[in-house]
Formats: sequence, structure tokens, C-alpha cells
Amino acid sequence: MPQSSLPPDANPLDARKTALRDGARLARNAISTDQRAADAERMARLPLPFIGAAPGIVGGYYPTPREFDCLPLLHRLSDEGWTLALPVVVGDAPLVFRRWRFGDPLTRGQRGMMQPAGGEPVRPALLLIPLLAFDAAGTRLGYGGGHYDRTLEALRRDGPILAVGVAFAAQEVAQLPTGPHDQRLDWMLTPSGAKRF
Repeated sequence: MPQSSLPPDANPLDARKTALRDGARLARNAISTDQRAADAERMARLPLPFIGAAPGIVGGYYPTPREFDCLPLLHRLSDEGWTLALPVVVGDAPLVFRRWRFGDPLTRGQRGMMQPAGGEPVRPALLLIPLLAFDAAGTRLGYGGGHYDRTLEALRRDGPILAVGVAFAAQEVAQLPTGPHDQRLDWMLTPSGAKRF
């Protein structure tokens, strides 16, 4: 977004993030369809060192056409006994995760996100989180709505939660700006492997 299109009282941090989002979105969207499919399958076969011995509830996401496709990984986790849940956007509140299985109906929610049409609300122990960019410190650049930051803050106040970013390796950048409400990732998962922060 050009600087001139920002309101005159725009926060400088928000302006920097907006500019970074534009570039990160272009870089992510340039990845070919074949590469996207190969990377999704590769990730689903990776060792997952952040996974505990006993399966629990994993909060995933239903990818948009340009996001990293985590569905093969969710299939694997489901086969290994994990209960799947997908997020539901409710205004500016923290995300609500609803139990979901492959084949359950989805509906288009706020921000165009596909979400469960029904399903019991659950609290995940592990979140797979989409993003536009990440850095070596575990900073995540999201889409600007703050949904995952608010969700992680609320979940972390309530008990343990493992936040795992999911992305293409090409989405890593040298450094991202951070604000007081930004929640860091615990792990990053790309087709190259898992990295702990």
C-alpha cells in the first residue's frame, strides 16, 4: 500500500507492517502450483519434534488457494489419533476452535475464511498458524487482523499452548518489526523441517 494511502495519523509500525505484507504476499503468491503441492506432501512426512507422546487436539486452518496447504499434515495427524479443530472468526474476539473431521461441512466466515458449519468448541493444545512472513526470532507477520495474536494471548493466559507457524521456506525474512501485542511462535515448520525458537 503506498504511503499516501495511509491515514495521516497512521502508526509507523502499522505502516511498516503494511508495506512488508504487500511484498510478502507477492513473494508467497509467486510460488508455483506444482511446488505448493510438493511442499505440502513433503511437510506431511517430516519428523515433528514438537509432538508429544499422546495425541491431543490440534487447531489447524483450512487454507486459501495461496496459503501453505496444511491439509496433508492434518490428514497425517488425524490418522495418528489427533482430534482436529478449525478456527471460527467472531468479530475481534479471540478465535473459537471447533471440532472438525475431513468431510464435515464448511462455511465461508469473516474475512472469507472457510470454517466448520458446526462442531463442538474445543481448546487446542497445539496450533498450526498461517502467516505471510517469519524471521529467525520467531516473529510472525500475519494478515493484519490480529486474530492469532489475540488468540495466543488468551490461550497462554489459560494454560500451555504450542504455537507452530506453517509456511514455505521462502517466506523467511531477515527481521520483522514487533509491537507490544505481537505473540511469538514456539516453533516454525517449513518443508525443510522444524525449527524451535
